[in-house]
Amino acid sequence: MADETPLDRFKAALTGASRAIADNPEVEITWTADAPVLAGTHMRVPMPGRSIPRAAAMEARGFADSYALKLHHHNEVLHRRNAPSEPAARACYDAVEMVRYEAIGSNDYAGMRDNLDAALMVRMGADPITRAARPEEVPMQAALALMLREKLTGQPVPEAARMGVEMMRKWISERAGADFDALAANLQDQQAFQAVTLDMLRHLDLTLPLPTDEPGNDEDNDEAEDEQEQDEGEEQAGQEQQPVEMAAERREGDDQGEAEEQTEVDDDANTDEEAQEAEEGMLPVRPNRPWTDLPADFDYTVFSDKFDEVVSATDLCDDDELGRLRAYLDAQLKGLQGIVTRLANRLQRRLMAQQNRSWDFDQEEGILDAARLSRIVVAPGSSLSYKVERDIEFKDTIVTLLIDNSGSMRGRPISIAAISADVLARTLERCGVKTEILGFTTRAWKGGQSREAWLAAGKPAHPGRLNDLRHIVYKKADEPWRRARKNLGLMMREGLLKENIDGEALKWAHDRLLARPEDRRILMVISDGAPVDDSTLSVNAAGYLELHLRRIIDWIEKKSPVQLVAIGIGHDVTRYYRRAVTIMDVEQLGGTMIEQLAALFEDE
Repeated sequence: MADETPLDRFKAALTGASRAIADNPEVEITWTADAPVLAGTHMRVPMPGRSIPRAAAMEARGFADSYALKLHHHNEVLHRRNAPSEPAARACYDAVEMVRYEAIGSNDYAGMRDNLDAALMVRMGADPITRAARPEEVPMQAALALMLREKLTGQPVPEAARMGVEMMRKWISERAGADFDALAANLQDQQAFQAVTLDMLRHLDLTLPLPTDEPGNDEDNDEAEDEQEQDEGEEQAGQEQQPVEMAAERREGDDQGEAEEQTEVDDDANTDEEAQEAEEGMLPVRPNRPWTDLPADFDYTVFSDKFDEVVSATDLCDDDELGRLRAYLDAQLKGLQGIVTRLANRLQRRLMAQQNRSWDFDQEEGILDAARLSRIVVAPGSSLSYKVERDIEFKDTIVTLLIDNSGSMRGRPISIAAISADVLARTLERCGVKTEILGFTTRAWKGGQSREAWLAAGKPAHPGRLNDLRHIVYKKADEPWRRARKNLGLMMREGLLKENIDGEALKWAHDRLLARPEDRRILMVISDGAPVDDSTLSVNAAGYLELHLRRIIDWIEKKSPVQLVAIGIGHDVTRYYRRAVTIMDVEQLGGTMIEQLAALFEDE
């Protein structure tokens, strides 16, 4: 077509190449400003920019090639069948499998090798192995994967990660050197490769030795597993395995990590319907941990709060980039905005109906009723020609939207949350209701500066919360919507969404509301699961963050004048909040927010 851009032609070529590599005509590619991801046969790869510079183009090709190789050479059901339950072992197990199918492409095609190298450099930019100063700070799965890649493809370790790998090379080689040779010999056979991988993990002391069962148990277990897998459906998990940044040493607290990891494995077993949902852009969400009772004298503590921050969106991003991100957000959800706007108009009519002035007519005194002027002419002695305004009980109101900015919200959930909050704020402003929009995440993955301070202090036991909080103000209550509109684009920024500590975020938003002068205060929380911060949970008791969240919620619901309502995306949040609703389809978020808010107004 005449109006086809170079970017359109590049996308078409990339899609065709990916379909050929994956041997699947259903593969589709879309651009993303967030983290790249594979969902079913839908690939989201980094947008290279309109001028398509060579380096950016190679990065996009690299992620597309990796996903296509995974679709062609990787069997997810087989991968899950014998996956270890230990978190550190599972991270290595996933990373090694990724090295396997990427090595197949690298060895067969020189061009693909260069593309995969470019994608690897992007992933290395955020990997803690590039910042490790001591062996215990090196993520085992990253070092193991890079050493195996070196063995299978002959490619050197990237310079940024070289120091980290060298700190672990001798230890890994002594225990798993022979396993590397066996893995290279079984590169094309996933099942055989998997068996050697499990042996290697045992040699590295990441998993326990296999138990000696009674004769016949293995066969029974295999049949049970096969039955379960058949019930779940043979559907590949629609996502790229995200590496878990786990140090080589076995840290205290692995037991609670096992529960989370096992839940992640279960969540991967999607049905066909869920896979279709994933293709439409909804990523698998963070798992809820099983509730664990803690001692009655439980006291939530914070190791250090000097690295925490409460920042405005404009402090994290310059104005030009905010404008670009906002334009990207609008383009992503062009169709959805009309639906949410219609629902918002319905909310506006319901609120305005409560706010409209009401009059009592035919009064003996008050304001002269213009509609009764003819009565004065016809019957000058009539005294029932006045009206009195009726008192309106609609309270001065403020609404705070607290949005989970954790990594599991990536993709369509965070986009729809942003646009829904935007439309809702605009609607409430037209009704004279002030709105504040807040977000919560952490400054870093796996602890940040708080964890570094804890390590420097000698790893004292039970340090409490062990990460740096980042609380974001997207729109202040007294700020007009038109000035804050651009700020919501920040949620589309790559690298913003990390981990989440819901209890402290909820208290922060609640305290801001208490400081407001309005008569009615409403706090709406939008989240997709339980609080998760690996740094904190790895060194404290299981359920540590959940119990704190429950206590904060209980305190607000029983003792605070703030009205609290929660919306869970994909996970049941009614076990935390008394007033809550769970949606399984992220497309329902805008309408659910509006209906819940309208119900709160109508309660009184």
